Amino acid sequence: MAGYARVSTDHQSLAAQRDVLTAAGCERIFADPLSGVRDDRPGLAGLLGHARTGDTVVVVALDPSRPVAVRVIRTVETLTERGVLLRSLREGIDYTTPTGRMLAGTFAALAGYERELMHERAAAARQAARPPGRHTDRPPRLTEAQARQLRALRADGESIGELGRSFGVSRATVNRVLQHDPVTVVPESA
Repeated sequence: MAGYARVSTDHQSLAAQRDVLTAAGCERIFADPLSGVRDDRPGLAGLLGHARTGDTVVVVALDPSRPVAVRVIRTVETLTERGVLLRSLREGIDYTTPTGRMLAGTFAALAGYERELMHERAAAARQAARPPGRHTDRPPRLTEAQARQLRALRADGESIGELGRSFGVSRATVNRVLQHDPVTVVPESA
């Protein structure tokens, strides 16, 4: 069994959580003395790299605060998909039991729901930015004149790789320009 401990401020100590996890039978404990909002959590990364199918990961508590809850749900989903079981001591949730597995399914559904909401919010932001003329997409890489030149050079036998190097774009961009993709090319009037 492996344990995971985390504190969110410099004023908190990991010692109490380590003691609880050791008493619960954890042979190895991974820890992050960082805020749960941060993405760089080496202890969690180490735990995820260590855990194998059939292993059990023990945490003292699941953090209910909203920014962290989304990450907790995603982590639970990742562990579940890999066949790693989870126990949360404070909440009494044991994913090795039928009730715990049902809760894991609920967490997975919540993670899916949160992903859909994120996509909807991003789409709404893009839509709201468009009317005043602001663009949220990547800017086009080539002007129409450059695209015409690129097509002419390709017709003369220039390789796609050489065209990409000459114009400072990827092979994929060259292929899109050759297929007349309007998103890749800035119109002459712009």
